[in-house]
Amino acid sequence: MLSGPAEGTRQDTLDGASACDIDADVSAAVHRTLEGVLDGRLEEARAIDPTFAGDIADRVARFTLRGGKRIRSQFLWWGLRACAGGAGPGQVDAALRLAAGLELIQTCALVHDDVMDGSPLRRGRDAVHVDLQNQYGPHGRQGFGAAAAILAGDLALSWADDVAAATRLDAVRAPRVRGLWRAMRAEMVAGQYLDLQGQATRSRSVTGAVRTAVLKTALYSVERPLALGAALAGADEATTGALCSAGRCAGIAFQLRDDLLGVFGEPGETGKPSGDDIRDGKGTYLLAVAAARAEAAADHDVLALLDRCTGRADLDEDDVRGVREAFVTTGARGVVEDKIRRLVHQAHRHLASGALVPHADRRLHELFCRVAGLPVTGATAALHLPWTESGSR
Repeated sequence: MLSGPAEGTRQDTLDGASACDIDADVSAAVHRTLEGVLDGRLEEARAIDPTFAGDIADRVARFTLRGGKRIRSQFLWWGLRACAGGAGPGQVDAALRLAAGLELIQTCALVHDDVMDGSPLRRGRDAVHVDLQNQYGPHGRQGFGAAAAILAGDLALSWADDVAAATRLDAVRAPRVRGLWRAMRAEMVAGQYLDLQGQATRSRSVTGAVRTAVLKTALYSVERPLALGAALAGADEATTGALCSAGRCAGIAFQLRDDLLGVFGEPGETGKPSGDDIRDGKGTYLLAVAAARAEAAADHDVLALLDRCTGRADLDEDDVRGVREAFVTTGARGVVEDKIRRLVHQAHRHLASGALVPHADRRLHELFCRVAGLPVTGATAALHLPWTESGSR
């Protein structure tokens, strides 16, 4: 399935490719690195057991290589480039290997997330637990697919840690990188737990929704990858702080956009059924704002609708449309859109406070807009928008 030599046979991740070569297509460079890493892991899996390799290890590899937009990898790469425009071969190799590790952590997160949410689709295909259940059909007991998918996610996380541990780092960079990696894994799990806990308690807390967004997405998807890039570059505290502050703002905006897509997005674009967040009863910022505004307006009809419909797996399309309309009529959708724009504006301002390499700085501005679902053409122009502190809710 995979081509290229095993991981251990490579002297350099991309045969000496320069940083400028990788700039042209970061995703492709990470993909090639993953091919090498996964070839080695699959060879080891086949030596352990062919059934395990075919059912679990091969699925992890395919899922990871199909990938998404490699957002976390790109933030790591451009974090490095923003702090050290002339990254040397050792930094390039380390960045690509850690980026490959991030993609494997993302595989773990998505596979487990689909099991916990009972989501049937991911990226327009059967989710891993559904695919595994279907493979064995009537011979697979109920719940087999979910149990096997948990193991697949565990394997992806194990491989990610293997890649990070084997990455060559000097004595100065190693402690910073290892510390960030440990923190990122724990934060990701904490965010996922708060997401589940919010569903279980039917949380409508605005503060709780933001805290979950920080841990579940902002840190893991944006801030920590940027910090890893800065650590590889040997960046000073002020530069790292500017990147991390920018990353946290953009990361929250990323999650808020995802919340909107979970309710209003087209399945053909998102790869998942629309309305799943409503059926799952996720305590999103969107839901929390809608409930708060309905309560302030004493709109008992909307409050009753939200209580009746959110968290119901059997919710029909008419009720989903009703909740969507409530998000619009309460003004919650507009509030979230406004907050996304202001968060990205804050992210741009934080970036501007750092002494960053210009061309990489521009790429980060563009990435912030992309993850927040805003026009990329206005990325740098947004720095000149009017700003008031009171606008940040």
